[in-house]
Parts: sequence; structure tokens; C-alpha cells
Amino acid sequence: RTRLVWLPEPMNRYLLCVVACAVLMAGCGKKKTKIAAPAPAPRSGTTERGIASWYGHPYHGRAAADGEIYDMEKLVAAHRTLPFQTQVRVRNLSNDKTVDVRIIDRGPFIQGRIIDLSHAAAKEIDLIGPGFGQVEITVIGAPANPEPALFAVQIGAFREKPNADRAEQTMIAAYGAAKAVLRAGDQPIWRILAGRETSPEAAEVLAKRIRAEQHEPQAFVVRLDP
Repeated sequence: RTRLVWLPEPMNRYLLCVVACAVLMAGCGKKKTKIAAPAPAPRSGTTERGIASWYGHPYHGRAAADGEIYDMEKLVAAHRTLPFQTQVRVRNLSNDKTVDVRIIDRGPFIQGRIIDLSHAAAKEIDLIGPGFGQVEITVIGAPANPEPALFAVQIGAFREKPNADRAEQTMIAAYGAAKAVLRAGDQPIWRILAGRETSPEAAEVLAKRIRAEQHEPQAFVVRLDP
């Protein structure tokens, strides 16, 4: 049979306090994780200026970041933050030629460059010879249902995995989150992405901190795809 033990009133209050504190501490101990949410579609007419480059081999025939097989003779491109399937018009500022492309990939991962065009797209605006040039890109069509997204800051790219691992741990210790993302190729490269922010603006604030605190002048914002 179960025995009921009655405790004095002060002891009851004490036990209740202990239980309440334990529950509160358990709740505080849980680390909040930022969940990727549907990002608003980019507004039609939004513009950006910077340097465009183009890419072909060895990426031709390989899976792009959205899973589509990259065909360098299609009018497609890579962008660091725009949702996949966004349609943009690229205007070469040196000759006013334009081409419309669809975003299927991520890049370019070099500070100052804003878009990586396919061979076909670069040919349309006479960018093949010089390899890069100043352009203006304009959003002309957004996907109906942009994929969920978080944003991070790329602080560097490493050919040696141990160097990438050390950089990743440094960023985790300093900013709470970081990940290494492998970019396959003849010479694989590990990109180190710090932070998990819910908007490009918040990620840019973090980028400024990293540039100042870690002396990483090339740090820039990228999209974390699902």
C-alpha cells in the first residue's frame, strides 16, 4: 500500500521552489535555433551594380546549387543571395548590351563580383574576351514560392581541410555558428560560412563585425540554402 507523508507547510513551499527553479533552468539551458523561413520574393525592378564574370568548364555538366545540371550554353547564372529561379536582366555598362538569365547556382565567391554568367550569357553581352566587366543587374521576375533561407558570411575558402576546420572552429567560438561547405572541382575548396541570420541586412551587420574583429576584408554575405 502507498503511504502518504504529509510535510509541514514551509517544507512544501521549499520543494515547490526547488522544482520551479529546476524547470526554469532546464528551459534556459535549451539553445534557440534560428529556423529558415520563407524569404520575401525579390521585388521586380530591384537593381544592383558590380562586376560580372562567367564560368564554364569544369562546372559544365555538373549539378548546380539548385540541383539542375549546369549547361554553360543555356542562359543561366549564379548569384550569392537571390532565390533560385529568379529572372534577372544583366546590362554590360561598357556597351549597353543586355541578356536575361535565370538564377540556378551560387557564386561568385569573390569580393566585388555580383554575378557569374554562363558562357552563353557572357557571349550575348561581349564578356567572353575580357572575362569580367562592370554590369547592372535588374530583377525582372521572381519565383512564386521562394525557398526558405538563412544568411551567413563567407570569411574565406581553403584548399586544405585542416585549415578549413581551424577557421570553422574559430568562427563558432566567436559568433556561435559556422559551417564548412565543400565546392567540388578538380581542386576541392571548403568555404567557411559564419553565422545564421534571418535577413541579408542582419548578415551584413555580422559581416561588418567580422571584417573589423577578424581582419577579414573579403568577408561577404551569402545565402544558406536548405
